[in-house]
Amino acid sequence: MAHTFEELIEKQRAADAAHTRVEELRDQYGPPAQQPWTGHQTEVYETAWRAWRDLARDVQQSVTEYAREQGTARNQVEDDVKQAVRHPEEGVAEQ
Repeated sequence: MAHTFEELIEKQRAADAAHTRVEELRDQYGPPAQQPWTGHQTEVYETAWRAWRDLARDVQQSVTEYAREQGTARNQVEDDVKQAVRHPEEGVAEQ
């Protein structure tokens, strides 16, 4: 499947947003060992965690495919995507 660099950036943004949601829930609910979570809290957290895991896996697969298609080192593509997402003002030359 062909991917563009912009698609990789959007996928990384979605994974980062899902990760932020997981962290927010963890902060909101507190450690489950200290105060047990309700069934609803557990379900919400696990759903958010699975979404993050799936999005992160999709990013990794897409980065690997893109690097292979472009003949570029995978770690360089991953670094470029993260740089573009986290510091868009600096800009990264599209692969």
